Amino acid sequence: MSETSPTEDYRTLYRRAFEEFGAMALWNTRRLPSPRPADALVAARALRFEGNLAARMLAERIEEACRAAD
Repeated sequence: MSETSPTEDYRTLYRRAFEEFGAMALWNTRRLPSPRPADALVAARALRFEGNLAARMLAERIEEACRAAD
């Protein structure tokens, strides 16, 4: 598993997911300006199912960041 850097909280990773994989994996997910951890987990799930290996790795990082936010 990869470590999440202090500057990459779930909000940052959520935004990155839309920038990098929006058209591929998040095409049916609305981008929220102020996502909650639950919103980020919805995006992570979509990355896992619709994305490639890089998207799945980002999904893992989002999930880790959401657990850290609790």
